[in-house]
Amino acid sequence: MGVRPVIRLMNSNRYSILILTACLLLMWPGGAAAEPLIPLPNINLNIETASQPQQVVDSVKLLIFLTLLSLVPAFLMMLTSFTRIIVVLSFLRSALGTQQTPPNQVLIGLALFLTVFIMAPVYQDINRQAVQPYLANQLTYEQAVDKAAEPLRSFMSRQTREKDLGLFLSLAKTEKPRNISEVPMSVLVPAFVISELKTAFQIGFILFVPFLIIDMVVASTLMSMGMFMLPPVMVSLPFKLLLFVMVDGWYLVVKSLVESFR
Repeated sequence: MGVRPVIRLMNSNRYSILILTACLLLMWPGGAAAEPLIPLPNINLNIETASQPQQVVDSVKLLIFLTLLSLVPAFLMMLTSFTRIIVVLSFLRSALGTQQTPPNQVLIGLALFLTVFIMAPVYQDINRQAVQPYLANQLTYEQAVDKAAEPLRSFMSRQTREKDLGLFLSLAKTEKPRNISEVPMSVLVPAFVISELKTAFQIGFILFVPFLIIDMVVASTLMSMGMFMLPPVMVSLPFKLLLFVMVDGWYLVVKSLVESFR
């Protein structure tokens, strides 16, 4: 390495240090003793030997809480309206034949916001019956969990078919409950999921029918004209998009999805 490259490197490092120093000085106007504009958190992590059994219990509770946080996406998909919505939107994109349009991020975002809209009354009941009394020390943790499960159980039971619920009750070899509040969540959740999948497939079939008719008409027309080398999908796609736009398809699909939840 020559002398000039070394000098350039030293100058560039010097400029970088000057810029970093200037940024730090901007954060502390008026000297080092002044209060910074951007408060910096003081993070202190210590790993020490537990001297009391309660400290071990608190650490185990923290680990369990972090583990439950990693399962939140699964709870969101399985215990809410998200499953039906995302499956129907995926069927709609396949029926249109638009490949990756709308992209997955758009479909998932739309499904999430529709889920929040549909589940808002359930969340409000959970907040009113369980969360707020628990924060006010009116309920214990176990009582709050039981209270929070009631609105969610009521929502899932309204969407679950009796046939699916009876299937899992028989598989679990559980006595027939007198009412829905006696059904265990381990039985209600899988019954709710397969009921949601069946409903989503039924809606997806209805969405496929008009677009399938367009594909058949276009394919028959091209064959009668002798255009065997022209892909029917390329010709039918504009007609399917035109039909979907003319009938205001997104309005109808979202309206039907929201109204399908009882």
